[in-house]
Amino acid sequence: MSNALHKKRDFIERSMLSALAFLKDATLSEECANRKGFLQSLDPRFKTISFLAFLVTAVSLKSAVLIGSLYGLCLLLVFFSRIPLNYFLTRTLLFIPLFSLCIVLPTLFSMVTPGEPVWSFHVLGINAIITRPGVDGALLFVVRIATSVSLVVLLSLTTRHSELLKVLRLFGVPQLFVLTVSMCYRYLYLFATMVENIFTALKSRVGMVSRHQHGQNIVAWNIANTWNRTTQMSEEVYMAMLSRGYTGEPQLLSEFHATLKDWFWLLCALIICAGLFYRGHTL
Repeated sequence: MSNALHKKRDFIERSMLSALAFLKDATLSEECANRKGFLQSLDPRFKTISFLAFLVTAVSLKSAVLIGSLYGLCLLLVFFSRIPLNYFLTRTLLFIPLFSLCIVLPTLFSMVTPGEPVWSFHVLGINAIITRPGVDGALLFVVRIATSVSLVVLLSLTTRHSELLKVLRLFGVPQLFVLTVSMCYRYLYLFATMVENIFTALKSRVGMVSRHQHGQNIVAWNIANTWNRTTQMSEEVYMAMLSRGYTGEPQLLSEFHATLKDWFWLLCALIICAGLFYRGHTL
């Protein structure tokens, strides 16, 4: 019994620390944005406009094949931007697309989406029938979600956080929204580090908690302590930012300069989107 409890505690510990490490890596990792790849060399303004056009195209198309071709273009850009494929796929296919697949599973069956039957089977005395319209709709939904998520993640991986915030302000996004996103982005890393430190300190001082009520008291105390620390930290960070002249506008030492390569890329992106729209209307 004690061995099983020890394995359960090790599993929970590894899962929590892995989730915290993934959160820290996903928020402040700019290793890919600093590489000398194709997308990294583009002007952030033109890159954002082109990806916005790709995103609108992926959401508007009603053909899984055409959306899949856009996803293939995304993977091609991943290769030329020198981003490891397994690193990219881990961040784009293991969470939201799989979750969307679970959501859309009921639409596969005839009771939700009637139509031509593709496959039937018996489960607990119930005759379940999967229809072709259900399969087509589910495939379209999952491919659209996977492509949209991949485009957004690729843009964030190949663009520095500060540059992306400045582009948002240049496009007229309200200053309050940009400031909120910037603060949340930084606080995610600080919060993950704080939780990791609290867990390490708790493990080194308390060890194994044998009583259920004792464990609840420890969790409640840590939640209250974390809330107090984050509140105090937010006030200190805000006062420090004001003392250094921060007004809510992202300031960069480097300025954006458009080149012929940026204009050519934007033209190619718009031509691709227009071609996909035309092809989608002719099908």
